[in-house]
Amino acid sequence: MSEQKTLLLEVTKQGAGIITLNRPDVHNAFDDQLISDLTKALKKLESHKSVRVVVLKANGKSFSAGADLNWMRRMADYSWSENYQDSLALATLMQTLYQLKKPTIGLVQGAAFGGGVGLVACCDIVIASSKAKFCLSEVKLGLIPAVISPYVIKAIGKRQANRYFVTAEIFNATTASTIGLVHETVSPDEFDEYSESIINTTLQNGPKAIQAAKDLINFIDNHPFDEEAIRETAQKISDIRASSEGKEGVSAFLEKRQPDWLTSQES
Repeated sequence: MSEQKTLLLEVTKQGAGIITLNRPDVHNAFDDQLISDLTKALKKLESHKSVRVVVLKANGKSFSAGADLNWMRRMADYSWSENYQDSLALATLMQTLYQLKKPTIGLVQGAAFGGGVGLVACCDIVIASSKAKFCLSEVKLGLIPAVISPYVIKAIGKRQANRYFVTAEIFNATTASTIGLVHETVSPDEFDEYSESIINTTLQNGPKAIQAAKDLINFIDNHPFDEEAIRETAQKISDIRASSEGKEGVSAFLEKRQPDWLTSQES
């Protein structure tokens, strides 16, 4: 494991790339350094050949409290141009996480406020502790959740955004699950074990197939269901069936054995 000031980075033997936000003393709040480090870590894991799943988690009581107070004090003296460049860096982080080629799993053990909700919305799969709290708190400060809005609205829909963007009320993990921000809510006692089971379940699947499945979802989500979509999906399944990984997966199923994904990648 290699340690940085703001986060921890680990690659397991099973192929999980784990990023842990590591500013528990300030509830893992964002500043320009954390934004830069997290963006670099995501890109590093995306290009890491042995990493098949990227996990985002946090140390301490909170997942992320949003903007760091000291960072906010500095921003108060920024010019418009400096604010714009600063906002672009955060926007780049969110886009990097959302568009990562490898599946992403967010593990929310505690409070996620402001930009922390943005990180949650950008992950493909999110597991939350029942103790977790959420808040799109920006309007309390006279601000708006601008750069995270595409991802949060995509996750919870316009109707829910109409409420939570303007009320800035705190909502619990059950509500977060109901409105689509998280996939599963589990008790604190079960959180680590359940999270590990989701990671391991994902890692048992074909490495190229899970990336192709993510590509498929994005294609369908952003494309009308027309003749082109029909041809494209037929091509995608044909490509994966003819691949060495696809052949290994089907053969293993028919032969009632565990697939050897490593061999299929090498052939």
